[in-house]
Amino acid sequence: MVYKHQDGRKTTIPYHAGEEIGPGLLNKIIKKDLKITREEFIKQV
Repeated sequence: MVYKHQDGRKTTIPYHAGEEIGPGLLNKIIKKDLKITREEFIKQV
């Protein structure tokens, strides 16, 4: 999944059928790279 930021940056979140991303990595991506809350992320998925 690719998220496009308003400032032109892109953040890619790996997605492979049958595999899960660890909670630590997902939280880091949401908070540090996307700079949104978990609730905002869940609404967009």
